[in-house]
Amino acid sequence: MRSHRISFTVALTGISKALILRDRVLKSVGFARRTETTDTSASHHTIPSGKNLIDAVFVEPSSGPALAAILICHGIAENVQRWFPVQRLLAANGVASLVFDYSGYGRSTGSVDWTQCDLDALTAFQYLQKLTPSLPISILGFSLGSGPAAAIAYRVPAHRLLLCAAFTSFRAAVCATGLPSRLSFLAPPIWSARESLRSCSLPVIVVHGQKDRLFPVQMARDLVACCPGPAELLVVPNLAHNQPFRKPHLSYWGLIISRIIPEIPSHSSEP
Repeated sequence: MRSHRISFTVALTGISKALILRDRVLKSVGFARRTETTDTSASHHTIPSGKNLIDAVFVEPSSGPALAAILICHGIAENVQRWFPVQRLLAANGVASLVFDYSGYGRSTGSVDWTQCDLDALTAFQYLQKLTPSLPISILGFSLGSGPAAAIAYRVPAHRLLLCAAFTSFRAAVCATGLPSRLSFLAPPIWSARESLRSCSLPVIVVHGQKDRLFPVQMARDLVACCPGPAELLVVPNLAHNQPFRKPHLSYWGLIISRIIPEIPSHSSEP
């Protein structure tokens, strides 16, 4: 297991930095500056997580009270800066959100480790509870983030669990990216949906792009089958793996908003 931890840390650190650098060079993802608008208010936070400090951004509506809150566990090649356009869209439609960087990501201290990722997610959820004590809080895991999100779901009083562009297990995810199945033992046996979800009593919403070429739609169906309680599968037509955060639009995020706030406002708007 020690060798797994070392390879996990080295691989995720290298892959995440390489992909972020690639997207900066190709300008395939916007790096929006955190600015307040007439609809939203953003604030930066540093959250203690074990021995580390994790970087986080909280965005909430400024034109009226938030109706719900959501913790976002992002994917492998992302950071808090990349998720600000999504947060702004959510806030403009009544949802406060907290996005954090795992230890070893961005300005968060420490190194990447799956146990620490789970602790980071748990700590961030508890911090969001303090920021939004009267709101229902849901957890959203996107791609890699679906692992920590599902892992902590049974440990927190969340409103909903949303698994977006998600995998059934970390080993299955690694194999989906090209590792031959006969070599799957090289990947750590972590973040298995079957194990994570069997103790989860939360309503689960699985959202997957029809054109996701990284994780097949069958994974989304298998995730729903793992849920012991109520679960809903939403397959979004003509959507690729990274499109939801690269080009955030209400055609995708509106599906999520409609399921995490008790009452949808009479109209929705894009910032």
